[in-house]
Amino acid sequence: MKRRNIIRSAVLAFTAAALLVAQPLTAAEPSITMAFVPQENPDKLLGDIEQITAYLSKETGVPVKGFVTSDHAAAVEALRNGDADISFMGALPSVIAKHRIGAEPILLEVYRGKPTYRGRVFVRRDSAIETLADLKGKTIAFADPISESGYLFPLKTFVDEGLLEKGADPKGFFGEVYFAGGYQQAIQAMANGLVDAAGVSQYADLLLTPDQQAEIRWIAESEQIPSHTVIARKGLDDDLKTRFIAAMMKLNEPDYRVYLKYVYGPDGYVVADNSAFTNLEALARDYGFID
Repeated sequence: MKRRNIIRSAVLAFTAAALLVAQPLTAAEPSITMAFVPQENPDKLLGDIEQITAYLSKETGVPVKGFVTSDHAAAVEALRNGDADISFMGALPSVIAKHRIGAEPILLEVYRGKPTYRGRVFVRRDSAIETLADLKGKTIAFADPISESGYLFPLKTFVDEGLLEKGADPKGFFGEVYFAGGYQQAIQAMANGLVDAAGVSQYADLLLTPDQQAEIRWIAESEQIPSHTVIARKGLDDDLKTRFIAAMMKLNEPDYRVYLKYVYGPDGYVVADNSAFTNLEALARDYGFID
């Protein structure tokens, strides 16, 4: 049964927002507003936003401000209606935003030398769970229903193992499925024993304390997927976009790398190449996220 329950709800909510026509900004002077998705502790993120917007304001020469959205769908809605010019988000929501509202992926995060990473399924080290099949009837926490490494690709590992039909309601396999609102929240729920497993980014364990990291392990990982993106709304002034990209690429330089910890902590950035999203777009079509 295709696109049931959570997947269907996520797609319908996303599509409903996208059907509206974006209105142009009418600001008296150039500025940039950024939307941040809470992939970690929102309180920490607020402090990070203050640091990175101060840097970007200086480098771009225009006022830059930021705010935290409730989730990926809210970030795309902010781009659609002009409340945000730029957003940091996962590759899947950026693909949806590109197809639904004409947004443009402009940058990709780099981790360990490449702009790709994997989704993983984590469990506690003291758990008897050794394989994906052992999670039958168990509980799992994902980050967000519109997330590639925090939902779609970890879920795909179960499909690849023949445990789930592509597009089927995951509740047909798991006892309960939860969406925690971010990587840190999902993996914390697992580490604290609130759920049996977490489907998140391969780097989500870095959001735990060293003691917690020693108490968990991963039992499956996905294929390589595009890393998180920086995406611009349709119609953003080309000069502002150019200034913003130049300022972000400057973070690759030794003297400015300290600011990377204020934008989710990647190793750097590369300019986005549309070909990097080909496989993800095909999977998004399989699950009904895009036409």
